[in-house]
Amino acid sequence: MTLNTSTAPLPAVAAVPGPAALDARSVSAWFGERKVLDRVSLTMPAHTVTALIGPSGCGKSTFLRTLNRMHELIPGATLAGEVLLGESDIYAPARKLTEVRRHIGMVFQKPNPFPAMSIYDNVTAGLKLTGTRVRRGERDDLVEECLLRAGLWKEVRDRLRQPGGALSGGQQQRLCIARALAVRPTVLLMDEPCSALDPTSTRRVEETIADLIDMTVVIVTHNMQQARRVSDQCAFFLAEEGAPGVIVESGSTAEVFESPADERTADYVNGRFG
Repeated sequence: MTLNTSTAPLPAVAAVPGPAALDARSVSAWFGERKVLDRVSLTMPAHTVTALIGPSGCGKSTFLRTLNRMHELIPGATLAGEVLLGESDIYAPARKLTEVRRHIGMVFQKPNPFPAMSIYDNVTAGLKLTGTRVRRGERDDLVEECLLRAGLWKEVRDRLRQPGGALSGGQQQRLCIARALAVRPTVLLMDEPCSALDPTSTRRVEETIADLIDMTVVIVTHNMQQARRVSDQCAFFLAEEGAPGVIVESGSTAEVFESPADERTADYVNGRFG
């Protein structure tokens, strides 16, 4: 179920393809001989926040890493299936890894700003890494816009040249979101972005997620209340004992929480296990 809304793009970065669905088709994943995902298929529509929920060890974060080709960086890790951004397979031989990462950004569980780099340079760091060109005179506007969208501008606008590592944990996470937004990705992946944050920082990150209606957002969360607050659709992952992770059920967030089709989904979202 897709929410069809839009917002004006950032003017300071070269044009990239507009919002597009992310479509995983029969994705299986292994670590060496151990299979951790089994033929997972999920469409993550544009302009929509998709929450991946389920107990620890069921493959949610592994699946998230397959969506921007991070899984392949793990020694011994292999993958089968397709991941389409729009109509293009991100694993096609002709697709450059830097191009994939430019269109599909990632925010990790633990904030990872460059600690000795200034707040300003942290925001623009991704431009160089992804080969995104921005005219020198437009960088200030880009930094302000991204920090505003990440809910951090008012807190740091008078100390942009101070180290990013001097910020609090919650501020560092929002700085990482601003850095990811600076290259104007089509998709933003978030792996438990609030798990280490205080309630105030969590609320601000959730407000940022709600504002990203011009993107496709996929978030892994163990917090059921957060999944209900921020997402439009949910996918419930589960790994039975000794078996790889699968999607038990997916659909609109309201349906998954209020009228799940599978008893295991009902048990999980109501806190009876996990």
